[in-house]
Amino acid sequence: MFQKKSILLLLAGSTTLLYLTGCGSSKVPESKGGYYHSGIYFGKNFSDTLKKGTEDGCTTAKGDYKKSHRLFNNDKDYNDGWFLGRNRCKHLLVIDEESEWDYAE
Repeated sequence: MFQKKSILLLLAGSTTLLYLTGCGSSKVPESKGGYYHSGIYFGKNFSDTLKKGTEDGCTTAKGDYKKSHRLFNNDKDYNDGWFLGRNRCKHLLVIDEESEWDYAE
């Protein structure tokens, strides 16, 4: 199988362009041990607490804070999963422009 990977970093003045390309898929279907949450592939072989942390972190990234402080402080898998979920899901935050936060003029 042919795999091509290329990286281009271009610095011009104060702008930076980073170009990454990878051919081939490293995603593993859920039925084969891949872990997905909110349509995002996270990896293989996740422990239950890593999955729980990922789900809570993703929920937080979407705008509803969720964290088990007991697990966060005492379980490395949960802690790592929480940060992973928060970082990988932050693009899923949707801000309703017609919310109750309209300001009077």
